[in-house]
Amino acid sequence: MFQVRIHGRGGQGVVSAAEMLSVAAFDEGRFAQAFPSFGSERMGAPVMAFCRIDTREIRSREPVMQPDALIIQDPTLLHQVDLFSGLAAGGFILINSRRSAEELGIAELAHGIGHDHLCTVPASDLALKHTGRSMPNAALLGGFAAITGQLHLDSVTKAIREKFPGKVGESNVAAAEAAYEHVMKERQSPATHA
Repeated sequence: MFQVRIHGRGGQGVVSAAEMLSVAAFDEGRFAQAFPSFGSERMGAPVMAFCRIDTREIRSREPVMQPDALIIQDPTLLHQVDLFSGLAAGGFILINSRRSAEELGIAELAHGIGHDHLCTVPASDLALKHTGRSMPNAALLGGFAAITGQLHLDSVTKAIREKFPGKVGESNVAAAEAAYEHVMKERQSPATHA
């Protein structure tokens, strides 16, 4: 089973991101589940959502305590909450930021998991460019497909189109594709990581 924990703030589409991941996995013929965890139900409050992906039925309903991948939609949470607790050995970290791991103050984490398992992507910037809004969730899903290899980009873009039909979906797909390309380039250039 591959488990994902998504951290962000209320209003950033954290729950929608988990739902779209599960739809993409389902479209690939796998079992999946997605569900949120709210602390305080207000805009800007820290929010978590979870997604599990497996080749067989998933019976667990507990929060993901030992994720295989972390998606961090809001980098301001990096030093406020212990986001990395329980991260599986060999786990993946994808952070919405135009800054490097070193600039974010998590360089020691980068050394511990390897440059190809930790990547920053300017998802908010890409979303703003392609959609006119700085909603990072769809762009980060493209980055997730690139860094983990768990899902195909085509499945992710299909899930985005199902969630957001029409022009909104197409602009979010463009942001996801741009994030995918960004992460693929980052993974090929180790010198950009601390």
